[in-house]
Amino acid sequence: MTNDPNFSGPTTEQLVFDATESQRRRKRTRIQKVGDHLKREWQLYALLLPTIIWLMVFLYKPMYGLQIAFKDYSVFRGIAGSPWVGLEHFHTLFENDQFLRALRNTIIMSAYGLLFGFPVPILLALMFNEVLNQTFKKSAQTIVYLPHFISSVIIAGIVMTAFSPSAGIVNTIIGWFGIEPIYFLTKPEWFRPIFIGTGIWQEAGFQSIVYLAAIAGVSPTLYESAVVDGASRWQMMWKITVPSILPTIIIMLIIRIGNILEISFEMIILLYQPATYETADVVNTFIYRQGLQGGQYDFAAAAGLFNAVVAFILVMTANTISKRYSRTSLW
Repeated sequence: MTNDPNFSGPTTEQLVFDATESQRRRKRTRIQKVGDHLKREWQLYALLLPTIIWLMVFLYKPMYGLQIAFKDYSVFRGIAGSPWVGLEHFHTLFENDQFLRALRNTIIMSAYGLLFGFPVPILLALMFNEVLNQTFKKSAQTIVYLPHFISSVIIAGIVMTAFSPSAGIVNTIIGWFGIEPIYFLTKPEWFRPIFIGTGIWQEAGFQSIVYLAAIAGVSPTLYESAVVDGASRWQMMWKITVPSILPTIIIMLIIRIGNILEISFEMIILLYQPATYETADVVNTFIYRQGLQGGQYDFAAAAGLFNAVVAFILVMTANTISKRYSRTSLW
């Protein structure tokens, strides 16, 4: 501290002791606060407990099995008894023509879905917001929401019936113009448009709810001021509504980019067939065939792990870019 013999202040040892005691008291205070909070809000945490257990059992516990992507997995040896093979399955994966085809189809269909499917819910929400007749508005919303609640099996049945070469409404209409019936679902070049269109029809209405909720949060005073200034409905939509819901649009875009490799597995399984593998086979269906049908669990796990890692990188990248340029992010 000092060389002055007359100095009577605290010594270095005493200061260190006081600092340690203060840190202990602070830590004890934090623990007490957490304990008091848990005692006060225990009912809420009791309600949350089943969800936490579900997450641990069905999402975190299965992560233990990811190691089979790096092992020569045998059902009889088990996960622990199977020998390690390192990155061998990943080398095989990227040399597999079927996987590369599935990856290319996944990216193409996701890009089409993002390009054509992402704006539709936003446009629907903006149009619903401009409808003044409440009866018509509620009826239209019910109609566009309904396909979301219909089973994928039924949706696939409707699609197959609509595009049937014998009795389908699509072939009936084109037959009026003298065109021969087309079996659309066996033509590789038609699979992607049918799949993307079906996805938009099924999900666009329900996804618009998020944007309608964001529009409902826009302050009415902004519209009132615009009316006083003589703005038209069109100007209010593009100058007030769209900028106000832009953060929501960015958040939904980030989530959509993170799911870019997650194609509707059920719908593709129900609609595709060997004749359309060229354009219809995606990563998830490849994993299904290799893992469940072919019994190559380690190889399928490597493909699934690759899928998850790419999705994680995409989410992180999109979130970082959004945070840097728009100050809107998931975290």
